[in-house]
Amino acid sequence: MVLGRCAVRGVVAWTALTAAFLAAPTASAATADRTKFGKLADGTVVEAVKLSGANGVVARVITYGATLQAFEVPDLNGKIADVTLGYDDLQSYIDHPNYWGQTIGRYANRIAGGKFSVDGRDYQLPRNDKTNSLHGGTIGFDKKVWRILAVDSGPKAKVVLGLTSPSGDQGYPGTLEVKVTYTLDDQGDLTIDFDATSDAPTIVNLTNHALFNMAGEGAPGGILRHRLTVPASRYTPVNAALIPTGELRAVAGTVFDFTKSRVIEDGIRDGRDAQIVMGHGYDHNFVLDAGKTPQPKLAARLEDPVSGRVLEVLTDQPGIQVYTGNFLDGTLVGKRGHLYRMGDGIALEPQLFPDTPNRPAFGSARVAPGAPYHHRMIFRVSAAR
Repeated sequence: MVLGRCAVRGVVAWTALTAAFLAAPTASAATADRTKFGKLADGTVVEAVKLSGANGVVARVITYGATLQAFEVPDLNGKIADVTLGYDDLQSYIDHPNYWGQTIGRYANRIAGGKFSVDGRDYQLPRNDKTNSLHGGTIGFDKKVWRILAVDSGPKAKVVLGLTSPSGDQGYPGTLEVKVTYTLDDQGDLTIDFDATSDAPTIVNLTNHALFNMAGEGAPGGILRHRLTVPASRYTPVNAALIPTGELRAVAGTVFDFTKSRVIEDGIRDGRDAQIVMGHGYDHNFVLDAGKTPQPKLAARLEDPVSGRVLEVLTDQPGIQVYTGNFLDGTLVGKRGHLYRMGDGIALEPQLFPDTPNRPAFGSARVAPGAPYHHRMIFRVSAAR
């Protein structure tokens, strides 16, 4: 059972979302539709599942990377926009890979030197981020074709995807059986459940890497004028290789203080802060004040003041990585011919802290037989004045 909606939602003006919901037939329910999205060179078919809610919210998930390929949300006036960056076609995902809505694993974020130990045994991963391993390695879960295990309509629409990662995949030990479940309701909640079991001790840290622009992907100005709130009084500063130093630093008095709603533009290019310089903007893990919790709690609130669209991210994990699209350099053409540049999207990725396997003080990423992995996160959308 998910915790009740956070207090901020109680004062939100629902307008378009509420009107759409009330206008829907009494017997209406969220629906799921399965179609072909494309085909790999070897003939493997990639499918898309469109989840639609009665309030106008639509989530499209493709089996390549178990990717949230589109997330359509109404604004205050009922105008629908796709708020996630991505591509319109499968070949672009293959030819120009990026982390736009994909399921990230086995280990989201960076592992220093690509090295870690489990039960006294050392393992080496691909160094696909200069000297580090990033987002599971060269061929992570984002580049795999997942199996569709179930597609359901009803009070909630959902798709369940599965993947088997064999022992030794990208250097990780243990055969991992993974499930990702996307569930959309009629109130604007897209819940993503990650589940994994292993036949041997290993490490796991799964998340979704959607990049959002609540004005609509490709909208001029990107996310710079968006307002962000993160209930975290500390964050993990990084070194020049973007690996956490081990310090949990207070955000108070810095450009990392989002404990109260702030405009992202205020700090994203503040060259006086060495952390902003090293990250080329925000690319940091925030230590959520609530820590790891039995049920999802608010981890971030993102608002576009013009359209009124609001995204709330909830999670049961202890941290959230805030990444402001710093490496988008105008060389990639996304949906509808839009050229993506720095600041055109923001990722809010709930997860364990980066490099946790090498930082015992950060907790544990260990998964073993009889000790499975579970992460529930929620993308909750609404509209506010």
